[in-house]
Amino acid sequence: MKYFLLGAFSSAFFLYGVAFAYGASGTTSLAGIAARVGQGHTTLALIAAGLLLVGFSFKIAAVPFHMWTPDAYQGAPTSVTAFMAAGTKVAAFAALLRVLMVGFHGVSVDWRPVVAILAGVTMVVGSLLAIAQSDVKRMLAYSSVANAGFILVGVSAGTPAGTQAAMFYLAAYATLILGAFGVVILVSERGERHTSLASYRGLSRRSPWLAAALALFLLSAAGIPPAAGFMAKVLVFEAAIKVGEWPLVLVAVLASVVAAFFYLRVIALMYMREADDPTPVTASTIGGLVLATLAGLTLLFGILPGILLNVLHGGTSALLSLSGAVR
Repeated sequence: MKYFLLGAFSSAFFLYGVAFAYGASGTTSLAGIAARVGQGHTTLALIAAGLLLVGFSFKIAAVPFHMWTPDAYQGAPTSVTAFMAAGTKVAAFAALLRVLMVGFHGVSVDWRPVVAILAGVTMVVGSLLAIAQSDVKRMLAYSSVANAGFILVGVSAGTPAGTQAAMFYLAAYATLILGAFGVVILVSERGERHTSLASYRGLSRRSPWLAAALALFLLSAAGIPPAAGFMAKVLVFEAAIKVGEWPLVLVAVLASVVAAFFYLRVIALMYMREADDPTPVTASTIGGLVLATLAGLTLLFGILPGILLNVLHGGTSALLSLSGAVR
C-alpha cells in the first residue's frame, strides 16, 4: 500500500511535468523538446524538469522519495525484490538519462545543481540508515538508495563522460545486487525465514562458495578493487571532478567509507563468527551457474572495464546525439 500510494502521488508529479514540457515546447517528443528548450518559455521548461525529476526520484529511490524502499524490499518475496532492485532501477535511470540529457540538455546549467544536491543527500542518508538495519533485505534496500546517489553523481556532471559513467555504474550495480539477492534466496531457503543478519553467522563454514560470492558482491558495492564497483565509483567521481563538482565527490568518498562499514560487518559475520545453525546451505546447479556468472561479470568489469566501456561508448554517443550534447 505504501508503494502504491506514493507511486500514484509521484505519477501525478510526473504527468504534471509532462504537461509543462508540452507547454514549453508544443510537443512531447524528446527530440522536439530538445530543439525548442532554451529558445523561449525557459521558466516552463525548468518547472517541467523539476516535476519530472520528482517522478523519477521515486522510481530510483532517491532521498527524500525513498520511504517505500525498505518496506517494499522486505515485504516482497526475495526474487521479486531482486527484480525491483535491479530491473526497475536500471529502467528508471535509463529514462531519467534520456529525459535530462536529451530533452532538457539545453537547461542543464539549471538542473545540474539540483541533481548534485539530490545525489549528496541520497548517498549520505542511504549509507547512514543502512548501518542501523538488522535485516539483510532492509540493509540492501538502503544500500540501493545509497547507490542511486552515486549514480546521480555521474548524471549531475551533465556530460557524455558522466552519462557513460552512470551507465557503467548501472551495469555494475545490477550485477552485484542480483548476485547479493541470489545468495539471500539460497540462505533463506526460498522463503523469508532467515533474512536477519544473524542468519549469516558462520556462512563460510556452511557454504564456503556462497560466502565468497556474497563477499565479492558486497566488496563491489563498497567500491573495493578489483570488483566492478571500484571502477564504477572512479568513473563517476572523475566525470564530476572534470566539471568542478569536487565538493560532491568529497561527500561521495565519505559516504563510501560509511557504507563500507555495514558491508564489512556482514563479511565479518560470515567469516569470524560461529554459525547458530551448522546445517549446510545447498544450491541447485542452475542457481550455482547464475551466481558464478554474476560473480565472473563483477570481476570482469572491474579488471577489464574497457570491455563494457567500449560497448557503452557507442550507446552514449547515439543517445546524446539527439540533443546535440556530443561535440
